[in-house]
Amino acid sequence: MMIVGLTGGIGSGKTTVANFFRKLGIPVYIADEAGKRLMLTSEEIKEAVVELFGDKAYSGGEPNRKYIASRVFKDSEKLKALNRIIHPAVAADFQNWLSWQEAPYIIYEAAILFESGGHEKCDRTILVTAPYEEKIKRLQFRDNSEIKEIEARMANQWSDEKKLKLADFQIENTDLALTKSQVAELHEILLKSRKN
Repeated sequence: MMIVGLTGGIGSGKTTVANFFRKLGIPVYIADEAGKRLMLTSEEIKEAVVELFGDKAYSGGEPNRKYIASRVFKDSEKLKALNRIIHPAVAADFQNWLSWQEAPYIIYEAAILFESGGHEKCDRTILVTAPYEEKIKRLQFRDNSEIKEIEARMANQWSDEKKLKLADFQIENTDLALTKSQVAELHEILLKSRKN
């Protein structure tokens, strides 16, 4: 089974691209969604997160995402510690999910694919990019976030330039129709490369 890693900076539109692949019948595993689900369902993770951030980390049995985010985006060591809790659990969950798939290839979508070294487990990688101003605009609209907050989150991710050196393919996500056609084209390339 060919594993195709899909990544991009915050606000680049990874989910939009992932959904276009889904419409082509390709199974998509979204690591961030899996992480959120595991934070909610795994007692082991809950205990480790509370130990790291204190009782405020959970409210009514659910992760207090705003509180956790406010802690990790100001403290890179706390972010690394959180990733050390979540990433192994997501990796195990992904392997279980993968064992059930029967498609020609699958998409593994992760925000920090290159930063975490996750790309080394992928056969191919796709980087979704968008202009800086466009990302800011999308995030302001989506999360109602302030620019300072968005920039702090962006600072925790590698630049597109750095990621491009490691990516096999790039999708520039500025125009939806164009993005859709880039995905369709890439889908054909991936199907052919699997046969070779």
